[in-house]
Amino acid sequence: MTDGLDLGRGRFIPIAELKFQAEPSSGPGGQHANRSSTRVVVLFDIMDSSSLTASEKATLARKLASRLIGGRVLRVAIQSERSQLRNREAALARMEELLREALKPAVPRRPTRPTAGSKRRRISAKKRRGETKRQRRPPRADD
Repeated sequence: MTDGLDLGRGRFIPIAELKFQAEPSSGPGGQHANRSSTRVVVLFDIMDSSSLTASEKATLARKLASRLIGGRVLRVAIQSERSQLRNREAALARMEELLREALKPAVPRRPTRPTAGSKRRRISAKKRRGETKRQRRPPRADD
């Protein structure tokens, strides 16, 4: 995974296109947490990437819009592990998962047809409603 992000279907983002930052983790942890920069932030500028096509960039910008900084940079921060290396691996895995999910082609909708039973129930309900309304009418003079 250190070579880059494998997005499947022959798509690959080299590690050189990612920017890494290490920060101190938040929360409890005493001296270790206060002195160690174990939180890892991975930044990926989608619009500057030479690994993505224009249509892939547009798809990512649309599907990940709420996660992008300035409409361009995807940011993933992980601080769940005590080790910076494990947090880095987890952040890369999360970034890869986000990009894979966003680039997954949409499954075309297959129109379904009503079942025979549902057609029967619909017709009988219409007949019942019609009969109820017919019974509400005042009797006709020729009856």
